[in-house]
Amino acid sequence: MLRVQHAPLKLHRMSLNREDFQLLADIRGDDDEDTRLLREMGAEAKTFIAGHEWCPPIRSFYLAYGIGDVVALFLVDFTEAIADSPDESLWVVVGDLPSAYFVSESADTPRAALECYCYIMDDWVAAVVNDTDLEEVYPVDAEPTEENARELQSRVDFLRTEIIPAM
Repeated sequence: MLRVQHAPLKLHRMSLNREDFQLLADIRGDDDEDTRLLREMGAEAKTFIAGHEWCPPIRSFYLAYGIGDVVALFLVDFTEAIADSPDESLWVVVGDLPSAYFVSESADTPRAALECYCYIMDDWVAAVVNDTDLEEVYPVDAEPTEENARELQSRVDFLRTEIIPAM
């Protein structure tokens, strides 16, 4: 199980092919509106990750996949390893769902990263529904109510059935 509280998980350094990713400043969507939305999501993701006290200086920030105002996946490369970790990169997800960051040895593609995000959110949903310890799952910025868990599960299901298969 992936567990993230106040610092990223300690896993190996990712060896991703960044050639198909877009640098934050160069983001281009399918049209002007999509471009605007994806750039706003990029700013949101950058603010989200940089807001953590453990965040080292950012070297580069890439859009790996995105649908404006729905979901965007970014890869952040830091100038140095994150404290007490060999990791120099993180995935960041933002959109019409809870923001999250993570590293994962199995997430070496954008598709794998969004699948990993779904598993992380599944853990939170299960903890809320089963009334188990939320300290053992990724901290989601939402009240741990059954209604919020159902809404999040609906978004995760949408990612799994509509977004991820189309990647």
